[in-house]
Amino acid sequence: MAEKSTATAVAPDPNFDWVAYADKGNVYSKAERESVGKMYDDTLTSITEKAVTHGSVVAITKKEVVINIGYKSEGVVPLSEFRYNPNLKIGDAVVVFVESTEDKSGQLIISHKKARMFHAWERVNEALTKDEIITGFVKCRTKGGLIVDVFGLEAFLPGSQIDVKPIRDYDVYVGKNMEFKVVKINQEFKNVVVSHKALIEAELEEQKKQIIGGLEKGQVLEGTVKNITSYGVFVDLGGVDGLIHITDLSWGRVNHPEEIVKLDEKINVVILDFDDDKKRIALGLKQLTSHPWDALDTQLNVGDKVKGKVVVIADYGAFVEIAPGVEGLIHVSEMSWSQHLRSAQDFLKVGDEVEAVVLTLDRDDRKMSLGMKQLKADPWAEIESKYPTGSRHNALVRNFTNFGVFVELEEGIDGLIHISDLSWSKKVKHPSEFCKVGDKMDVVVLELDKENRRLSLGHKQLEENPWDVFEGIFTEGSIHEGTVVSVTDKSATVSLPYGVEGYAPSKHFRKEDGSNAKGDEKLPFMVLEFNKEGKKIVVSHTATFDASVIEEKDRKAAARGGKKTTAATGGTSKAVKEINSNIEKTTLGDLDALANLKADLEKGEGK
Repeated sequence: MAEKSTATAVAPDPNFDWVAYADKGNVYSKAERESVGKMYDDTLTSITEKAVTHGSVVAITKKEVVINIGYKSEGVVPLSEFRYNPNLKIGDAVVVFVESTEDKSGQLIISHKKARMFHAWERVNEALTKDEIITGFVKCRTKGGLIVDVFGLEAFLPGSQIDVKPIRDYDVYVGKNMEFKVVKINQEFKNVVVSHKALIEAELEEQKKQIIGGLEKGQVLEGTVKNITSYGVFVDLGGVDGLIHITDLSWGRVNHPEEIVKLDEKINVVILDFDDDKKRIALGLKQLTSHPWDALDTQLNVGDKVKGKVVVIADYGAFVEIAPGVEGLIHVSEMSWSQHLRSAQDFLKVGDEVEAVVLTLDRDDRKMSLGMKQLKADPWAEIESKYPTGSRHNALVRNFTNFGVFVELEEGIDGLIHISDLSWSKKVKHPSEFCKVGDKMDVVVLELDKENRRLSLGHKQLEENPWDVFEGIFTEGSIHEGTVVSVTDKSATVSLPYGVEGYAPSKHFRKEDGSNAKGDEKLPFMVLEFNKEGKKIVVSHTATFDASVIEEKDRKAAARGGKKTTAATGGTSKAVKEINSNIEKTTLGDLDALANLKADLEKGEGK
């Protein structure tokens, strides 16, 4: 049996030099190594992470710049971070921001861009505090202004802060170096606003004080058109702005100031007014020339004919320019002899060349009124011979009123047909029931008033008055067959022969059986009253069978001194039929003329 071997643990020698063993016999002792290491550390610069330090360029390639910051290794920065400095060369001193002294691969990480940003932020704050003038590079245009590079930091230059005068083309500043003042810093969002305008405002303010101090009303100055608006022109007088209102640009009508001046144009202006502080200056351009009214022909008088162009038009009239700056008003009432109210746009439009007559002329107030209708003959001048009383004409229906119809015989001559003169037989409550606007209507002249320019016309007078005939037919006591048209609590309307309507009070449409007459019912009716002037016929159905109705009427008539009802009445329908039969025999043979008249009336009203 073999003997079992045993292992004994050996403790390591604490004095064994592992470094010497690794160097395979190098002769440096530990003390010597510590001395050499200290000497090496003394040659390196103390580097702090997340801080700005200085370095020098040791190499430049197509894409990178190698920078020595005195550390154990160099840092590499992209060449693009030096775009602002195209003249960068080896040996130049630069600032860098230490991101990390050693990354995973032992490389130093630095950034020139962040260093510039850090440095720039300190510099812009210092510039704002000290009100310092700085220089920046205009990189590009943006909405509302420009982007400027100052110390490597992007700042905003508003368009209003580029110059004291409005800038129309921002692109001319791109790519240029300019001087600025820092006017605002947002610490939270790291935003910087700069101004170039602030540099020149101080100088201009001094100039402005000198100019304002010498301002006087009536003084003529040269200025430059700075801005044009729809209401006027702003003029730069050398650091001081003044406004020429659109009404002070020209003696004539101006639709827009661009018709008179152009941007950047140099013009002479006169000072019209200014406020106590002389901050608002009113200027004039037209005042440098004489008023056109002063040059108006002295031989021009009321009644003369003139020619001109319509420059402004309104509902009430049109302004006509007969010479530059000299206008006259043609009121709409002077455009036509017609008395119908219309708008001036119905006759003229802007730009029309017109001829007119001078109606009034006031050279002191520089006012003139003109007329167009005066170039035509007044239609009322020979009204008696053209439209004598009794003459018949065809007219155009223009409009209605509650009391009649206005018609036009010709332009400038209107007449009124009173509602009572529209129809002999039809009761017209409103003219619109009888005709329409635009209809042609035959009329007869009833009355003529030349002085007041009034014509009274009639339509029904074109036909014979049928009520003259009706008077002999619908005599009191005569009986006629009628149709109940409508019934109310107090009365009934009855359609009688020949298109005539009768009126029956409530107590007179009681039938023999005690019931009341109803609509569309045909019944005999007795005429109780015939009023030719009022075109009214009162009838009664009850009287045809109840004699007491007639007796009561006769008693009342006797009390008033009137006449009795001539027809006798009975209590049976037979008596009624006999009476109607007798009436028909005595009247139908004599009513040919009435029938013809009725046909003519219906034909006329149908038109």
